[in-house]
Amino acid sequence: MTEKAPVKNEVSLEALKAGDKAELARMVELYSEPIYRLGLKMLGSEQDAEDVLQETFMKALRSIQQFEGRSSISTWLYRIAMNEIFLTLRKKKPMEESLDGYDSDSEEPEKPKEIIDWCCLPENELMNAEVRKTMSQAIEKLSPALRSVFILRDMNHLSVKETADALGISEAAVKTRLLRARLQLREDLSVYFSHKMP
Repeated sequence: MTEKAPVKNEVSLEALKAGDKAELARMVELYSEPIYRLGLKMLGSEQDAEDVLQETFMKALRSIQQFEGRSSISTWLYRIAMNEIFLTLRKKKPMEESLDGYDSDSEEPEKPKEIIDWCCLPENELMNAEVRKTMSQAIEKLSPALRSVFILRDMNHLSVKETADALGISEAAVKTRLLRARLQLREDLSVYFSHKMP
């Protein structure tokens, strides 16, 4: 199931800075759903996702006058949302690995242990509810650093540059983490699909 990318460049920064309520309502309408989904996928809790959504828009409103428009409004909102998400993760799991950096971003990703060729599986097998649930569980198993890149790039359809800007990392790090995330997901799903092969 493909999720729609948010519409870009439809909100006027000048109007927002001027306090235009209609433009503010349009921004909230355009980006509430993708930001909520991002929070839900990253945190696994509807309440936490709602908190992230509320804090994102509150902080955006408070800092709109300082936003210079060097990135798109959507990228700026994603960056605020990701900061809120990482803050929430740190509060919940303060002893966990670094959430926003890998020392090994420049290294080659590990090769997966088991890969199944899915070419022979019928499409309805790839799209059923059980597979979607298995995919969601596999995404949840990714580290926060890999999960955030995968969700922004492959699910929210941000470009490499937008993802890098939203996370405050380099484009090279985005590409490396995305490759790792995809390989890890493919390996995890291979275990599931190995029992489904004809």
